[in-house]
Amino acid sequence: MALWIDPPRWDAHGRSWSHLVSDTSYDELHAFARSIGLPERLHEGDHYDIPRERHASVVQAGARPVEGREIVRILHASGLRMQKRKGDRGVTRVEAVSFGEGQHADVDLILGSDPVHPDRVLGAQALVRDEQGHVALHFSRRRREWGLPGGWREPGESVAAAAAREVHEELGLVVAPADLEPVGYHRFRFHEGSPGWSVPGDLLQVHAVTLGDVRPALTGEDPGTDGQQWVGVDEFVRLCAERYWWPLIARLL
Repeated sequence: MALWIDPPRWDAHGRSWSHLVSDTSYDELHAFARSIGLPERLHEGDHYDIPRERHASVVQAGARPVEGREIVRILHASGLRMQKRKGDRGVTRVEAVSFGEGQHADVDLILGSDPVHPDRVLGAQALVRDEQGHVALHFSRRRREWGLPGGWREPGESVAAAAAREVHEELGLVVAPADLEPVGYHRFRFHEGSPGWSVPGDLLQVHAVTLGDVRPALTGEDPGTDGQQWVGVDEFVRLCAERYWWPLIARLL
């Protein structure tokens, strides 16, 4: 088990940066980061960004110096590399998520403002807020929990249209597909032997929309939904912070 850091040769935001990674687990990476006081905002999915002025102290704390090309090799060899497109930002990998029907997967949560390729998208989720920042939730009868509207794509349906349909069915709100902005996605990495989903694709596209109104009536009639409500941020945290997708949504708040 070891932590590794490359030289501060990556320029961004007027500073030079290193990458800190683990060759064992994200838990090891986070534990080391906490032990030396690295703020959560420096976490980028499979690594921490380390500013030049902290490089020496991170090495002194136990991280092993290595060239930049070795960082990528270490991540690939360990299975901890989080694949993402240029411009995307890794949030975290949530490991061993159980979906209640025999499916078990690790889920990569990634921020990105460009839509992913529709051929890979199995479904959509939407963060719906009013102009004062309240969030619209529905209660899933099957999962027995509050959450954001979302679900599978139907045959021939665009990704944005799927998100708009789910918002209407589960919340009773009408939003135009064009008003739903892509903000990120979930990537499902099913465990060996897990059956996976019954629909093709490995990504769930996340959208966000802000309504020009304050807490409009929620009247969704989806048979799988048992109630809706508008909540403030504190109540949103209380109801949903244990969901596997929460770290991505928290970044959007």
